[in-house]
Amino acid sequence: MKNKDLEATIKDKLAPLLEESMEKSWGVNIPKLGIDITDRLKNPHLNIYIPLHLPFTKARNEFKKEFIKKELQHHLGNVSQLAKVLGVDRRSIHRKIKELDIDMDKIREHIEEQPAEEMFVDQTIRKSLDQYKEIIQPDKMEKMYQEVPHLSRNIAKFLAPVQLTWKEAEKEFEKQFLAQVLKENESNIAKTARKIKIRPETLYRKVKKLGISV
Repeated sequence: MKNKDLEATIKDKLAPLLEESMEKSWGVNIPKLGIDITDRLKNPHLNIYIPLHLPFTKARNEFKKEFIKKELQHHLGNVSQLAKVLGVDRRSIHRKIKELDIDMDKIREHIEEQPAEEMFVDQTIRKSLDQYKEIIQPDKMEKMYQEVPHLSRNIAKFLAPVQLTWKEAEKEFEKQFLAQVLKENESNIAKTARKIKIRPETLYRKVKKLGISV
């Protein structure tokens, strides 16, 4: 799905679903919450939620772990098939599984459960909702959380999965993660670098290489 098509879908299909759920659970619509969720969903290529408060190195490792877990579930635990899709050899996948302490038994247990795209939407909505715990009454928050699975299933239908190689996925993660953290820190390179614990020079090089607007 092209970016313009995705933005149109979010505006025409996703936003009304979010507004309807807020009205049903809270009796009021909070536009900022809807904007926060839809902004995160505009770049769904990785379908993985990584908290922005993590240091860059830790966030990257967390991404690698979640990406491999998601792909293993998608390919029903078939390492050979996954290796071909990601453009790496089978041994590399096994090495990453060991390095990142991925439990293959758990992967197999969850293969028939919530699809990756749906899980991504679910996590995105929940993380966005968490920001409102202090201002929304607990019983109303609970009603909204109960709406999340249904909401996630409906929204996930509009998010087409995108298959990436391992290198493309790493590059896309860095681009999305750094762009979001920079946005939160008003595009201030020094401030952002301190927050994610890397050298400003390193961040600047990555920004230029990845074509991130600051």
